[in-house]
Amino acid sequence: MVAPPDDDMLAARTVSYAYGGSPAVTGVSLGARKGEIVAVTGPRGCGKTTLLACLAGQLVPDSGEVWFKGVPVHSLPPLGLERLRREHFGWIGTEPQLVPELTAWENAALALMLRGTGRRAAKSAACEWLDRLDVGECARARPAALLQSQRQRVALARALVAGPSVLFADEPTAPLHQADRGQVLRALTSAARSHGITVVLATHDQEVATLADHTVALLDGRRVGSDPSEAEGRAACSASA
Repeated sequence: MVAPPDDDMLAARTVSYAYGGSPAVTGVSLGARKGEIVAVTGPRGCGKTTLLACLAGQLVPDSGEVWFKGVPVHSLPPLGLERLRREHFGWIGTEPQLVPELTAWENAALALMLRGTGRRAAKSAACEWLDRLDVGECARARPAALLQSQRQRVALARALVAGPSVLFADEPTAPLHQADRGQVLRALTSAARSHGITVVLATHDQEVATLADHTVALLDGRRVGSDPSEAEGRAACSASA
């Protein structure tokens, strides 16, 4: 078992996963460097969410390998996976899944407070991210009082406030209107690039995928086609090595 190149923050090698014998992902490989945005595209049901879950350590692949900074994610014990997800990975899905009894800033600060960060410091960090995502005025409001796009930004702030190395975004704009979708995506990509966060973004929207550095297209659980920019980048690195 040999680790992938050092310039890959996250890498998958021929990852496969099946639900009850029904293949969801079959032999998918990809790589993502620090600060890159990788879009995983394809129609609904093609395996995007399953692939992200395998990459994020939420599912253990039936076969294949997943590496994070040279660490074999696929062979970590449950406690190791839990620690990895808590300390290095962020996740945002289609639904914000905010705690209804908490205010926006409390929801955004939740991950920090669960880590043991003091309330004042956690609130300061959370409010800073809410401001960056243009929902600072909502800090004291509870989720029920917010628009859907505002709730999604609060969820994004919660995913970013802990400073993840990799952010997994599973169709984060699917339920939003076009204008709101663009705002949330710009906020996500801008925040990621300014902080050197690697993003793996699952989407069936080709317009969303144009924001990415590389694209991985799936069909029926398999990778199809190729990304010229990815191939050129890997070739250039190999030639200079």
